[in-house]
Amino acid sequence: MSLIVASRFTTFNDAEAAIGQLHTNGFIDDDVSLFYVNPGGQHARFPVGGDRFVDPQSRWASLGAGAGAGVGALAGVVIAIVLSLLFLRSLLVLAVAAGVGAYVGTLAGALMETRGGGHGKAPDIAHDPDGTPHGRESGVLVAVHVSPDTQRQAAEVLGAAGGVEVERAHGRWQQGKWADFDPTQTVEPVQSVPR
Repeated sequence: MSLIVASRFTTFNDAEAAIGQLHTNGFIDDDVSLFYVNPGGQHARFPVGGDRFVDPQSRWASLGAGAGAGVGALAGVVIAIVLSLLFLRSLLVLAVAAGVGAYVGTLAGALMETRGGGHGKAPDIAHDPDGTPHGRESGVLVAVHVSPDTQRQAAEVLGAAGGVEVERAHGRWQQGKWADFDPTQTVEPVQSVPR
């Protein structure tokens, strides 16, 4: 495993300027890589797309659908009773209204839960449901293959060039690239690197 220091930039121009500063400080082309990281959820890690097998916001959808079905069926029955008393006296109207109410309630309840309506604020894409960050934010990433002696220097150059979230990682560096880069991996800030 190789030691890698990386930082995110907003634009390719800023990232290329940082690479120029790295070259000025003695880092060679084979030890510097530049690439774009897609926004969270758009890394196509599964055959149908996405980064996770299950969407964390869908956790409570079945409960919302059940509650919505109950409320919708009850509302449908009430509406059917009112219509029956006013216009028609038929059990068929009662059954159809209850069914339609349950169906609409199921959809509304599930949609409300997937938006976080019933269980607090919906987590944003870059955080797990418990609020802990995961993965990296999107942007241009400059990665530098370093040794334990040069990691601090690379981190300082990237930070001085305007890089945000300067991080360190262990990975496979092959042919001038971070070969096993995982955009969903939790970022380890470089501040935790011992001096």
